[in-house]
Amino acid sequence: MPEDRLMIAGRAYDSRLIVGTGKYASYAQNAEAARAAGAEIVTVALRRVNLSNPDEDRLQDHVSPKEFTYLPNTAGCFNADEAVRTLRLAREAGGWDLVKLEVLSDQKTLYPDMEETMIAAKDLIKDGFEVMVYCSDDPVFARKLEDVGCCAIMPLGSLIGSGLGIQNPLNIRLIVEQARVPVIVDAGVGTASDAAEAMELGCDGVLMNTAIAEAKDPILMASAMKHAVIAGREAYLAGRMGRKRYADPSSPLAGLI
Repeated sequence: MPEDRLMIAGRAYDSRLIVGTGKYASYAQNAEAARAAGAEIVTVALRRVNLSNPDEDRLQDHVSPKEFTYLPNTAGCFNADEAVRTLRLAREAGGWDLVKLEVLSDQKTLYPDMEETMIAAKDLIKDGFEVMVYCSDDPVFARKLEDVGCCAIMPLGSLIGSGLGIQNPLNIRLIVEQARVPVIVDAGVGTASDAAEAMELGCDGVLMNTAIAEAKDPILMASAMKHAVIAGREAYLAGRMGRKRYADPSSPLAGLI
């Protein structure tokens, strides 16, 4: 459906699947997976990806910024100061103003620290950044992040890299219903059915990394995720049938011979 496009901060995208650039066997495999996924946006963990050292393999030599929109993120940052400083340096280096903010609470769960996230979001927005924000699945905090000016809300489905799928669909649905900006499930997707579920809940997109990168066949999984996101979106737009307590025959029973 070409008219059904994802709009983020005034920019239009045909694909609703965003993929990461970590954990792959190589940058070349990463690029192949991103193309198989039909992705137009790739997240770039500035603290972990080589963008500047010409003596080593660089991400942009395979995943070209001319082909994909780079979305710098603050993976590995555990307080607001680190996150803000990281993205300011990214803007100086690459001119990026559309960014993904994540401020983590601890190494074990990688759960978002929402107080530090809010502080960083306010500072970045004041600096002119367009902030897509990784957050908990708390509808109240999601609304507050939107109110301060975040251009996309990105609640976790479950813990980063866990592959557990969406653990709290009710909260995701509540976030979707109240949001005036795109809602993109970020973290926890393990397989195609998880991605389809996120889209069927009404989310505007899905972001994933580990589910593709750690699959036995990353390229095939990337393709599966592409189709799952499309199917889930179409099912949401179509409007599913109501749930019923009893059977309802497809063919009418009246007038049987």
